[in-house]
Amino acid sequence: QIRSADRRTRRRSTRGLGVSGGMAEAIDLYRQSVIGVALIETLNEMVASGALSPELAMAVVMQFDKSMCHALDKHVESRATFKGGNLRTYRYCDSIWTLNLRNTTFMNEEIETVLPMVKIVAYDMRMIEEPVEPITCQQCQ
Repeated sequence: QIRSADRRTRRRSTRGLGVSGGMAEAIDLYRQSVIGVALIETLNEMVASGALSPELAMAVVMQFDKSMCHALDKHVESRATFKGGNLRTYRYCDSIWTLNLRNTTFMNEEIETVLPMVKIVAYDMRMIEEPVEPITCQQCQ
């Protein structure tokens, strides 16, 4: 069974995949997104029903990880800024900053919104021990 991050138990979705350090944190961020959770739940259902082998399901998840890294690196052009808010907690551990903010205003070219709670996880990509193998998509060729 493929594991996604469970908010109650905080299981790590990269356990057993040979991924460690900052890379595990980066991959967990993508897998905890709405689309990542939906993908993992669907693959688990397909494996449970016998429609898909566990090996093929894991290959799909690994491709998802590569595709997310590629898409965010090459295709996201929108920029957002934030201001105000209250810094509730911060932590720096293993070259990863975690900031928890309250009542923060986010703005981009189109909208401005106040979010009651924001968690920012920032890390230096140069510190990642195991870089994700680059892929190319049809738009990049």
